[in-house]
Amino acid sequence: MSPHADPLHHRRMWWKEATFYQIYPASFKDSDGDGWGDIPGILQKIVYIASLGVDVVWLSPMFDSPQIDMGYDISDYENVYAPYGTVEDVEKLVDACHKNHMKIILDLVVNHTSDQHAWFKESRSSKDNPKRDWYFWQPARYDEQGNHMPPTNWRSYFAGGTWTWDEHTQEYYLHLYDKSQPDLNWENKECREAIYNSAMRFWLDKGIDGFRVDTVNKYSKVLPFRNAPITDPTNFIQPAAEMWCNGPRIHEFIKEMNRDVLSHYRTYDNQPVVTVGELSLCSEIDSVIPYISAVQRELDMVFQFDITHLGQGPPGCNDKYDFSPWKLPEMKRIVEKWQSYIEGTDAWTTVFNENHDNGRSISRFANDSPEWRTHSAKMLALWLVGQTGTLFLYQGQEIGMINAPKEWDMDEYKDVESKNYWAEAIRLAEDGTDPTRKERIRHGLQLMARDHARLPFQWDESTQAGFSEGEPWMRVHDEHREINAAKQEKDEGSVLTFYKRVLRLRKEHKDVFVYGTFELLDQDNESTFVYRKRYQEKTALMVLNFTTETQALPETELEGMDLLVSSYVKAVPRALQPFEGRIYINYQNQV
Repeated sequence: MSPHADPLHHRRMWWKEATFYQIYPASFKDSDGDGWGDIPGILQKIVYIASLGVDVVWLSPMFDSPQIDMGYDISDYENVYAPYGTVEDVEKLVDACHKNHMKIILDLVVNHTSDQHAWFKESRSSKDNPKRDWYFWQPARYDEQGNHMPPTNWRSYFAGGTWTWDEHTQEYYLHLYDKSQPDLNWENKECREAIYNSAMRFWLDKGIDGFRVDTVNKYSKVLPFRNAPITDPTNFIQPAAEMWCNGPRIHEFIKEMNRDVLSHYRTYDNQPVVTVGELSLCSEIDSVIPYISAVQRELDMVFQFDITHLGQGPPGCNDKYDFSPWKLPEMKRIVEKWQSYIEGTDAWTTVFNENHDNGRSISRFANDSPEWRTHSAKMLALWLVGQTGTLFLYQGQEIGMINAPKEWDMDEYKDVESKNYWAEAIRLAEDGTDPTRKERIRHGLQLMARDHARLPFQWDESTQAGFSEGEPWMRVHDEHREINAAKQEKDEGSVLTFYKRVLRLRKEHKDVFVYGTFELLDQDNESTFVYRKRYQEKTALMVLNFTTETQALPETELEGMDLLVSSYVKAVPRALQPFEGRIYINYQNQV
């Protein structure tokens, strides 16, 4: 068999075997004391990042922006938000990553711009402006009293409707997200070419190694616009994903992006550049494969969000933060589905449980109490490391950062989505529509809000956790003196030390961990998560305890297996300790 082939017919590629590390620039490291993280701050920590054993830095949006949605509202693709630094600083970061044998990718946010972008300012200046058709403008509808109404009844991602009235031109414009984020019209060829030049080629020419592609399945809308079905009779606005998700021209647009732009660039070490798409609202395998089948030449891989949406309502619906309790078999079925769906295909998958849009994994999937949070972090690390696909980690995950304390007032939550959902909850509770909504949404936000991932990185025990010498833009976690990188770098039993160890093991055994086939065992067990990985004659077994109680080991599955790693300093015979994870491996037939 060719060394570049495996039993799944998955061609070996650098990005399949890589570990990506996501940096959220506002919250990573502030170099100048203004309370905002910045690019020079990241440069100060480049040795730390490289020491983790990661291969790629994914830098979340640092582009010029009014920061209504933390940089996902871009006002200039070719410039950098001043508190973050300059274009030259980004060029220095690209060079520093490459010198430390890491690649770097940027966020590609091209479903929408800020309403402060020059393109939109021109578009809204008059109905006959050449850029009018670069965004979606529609005339009003009118009710019986002659009041203007939105063109459709669609609900936005951030609560509220998707249409905003423009007094100057007397029309509505479309925004799937905040009203400050008007959607670009990908139907317009000139608009697409401007996107390719400004948002893509500009940065690829500076040596970046690819993109994380934001909201990648939203570019094609169902036209002409029409109302979504009424599924919530209590509201005028309705969930409408079928009107703007996986639209009729979406694959045409992504193929063009790949063919006309991406295929013409290489990484700093002459490999193909990489793309990973944010593919939300795609729970059916048949809807995912076309985006990532190698023969289709669209995206290399995508994030599918069933795992991070566990306990949530669907995005864009009014119950997103109305938490639904779940049991471990639900998680197992999700993992099994998205681990197994690539078997026998030329598609690829991703492995993650944190990013900038979700609560911290320890708080959501395990136990963040002082007694159990370190054990939980290590167990979850093994849960990830053993899975097939490309591994993505989020800043702070490697030191076991947890959600904001439940004692914090809701005023500490800064995110536009959190604020909108909380305001909606207050309104619906106080007007009697949904009297218990405030309590339910408070609980959901305390567990799942995007804010938790955006707390400043905890570098040390100092007043602002070593993040900044000034007042941070967002409050530092109360537990930063206990959970911080400086303390953990000196501790052989720390979460940080453990992550470095298991990332090395993942590379050493990449055949079975990265490329192996997945088999779920004991599916209905509500306490332990056990799965087997196989690659040719090599076998690994992952055994994970998701409870505070000791659990029995699956002895029959361990015959002929040797313990590779335990999340406890000392593994005990025949028992899995609380929140312990172990990996066993069969060395006898090792390839």
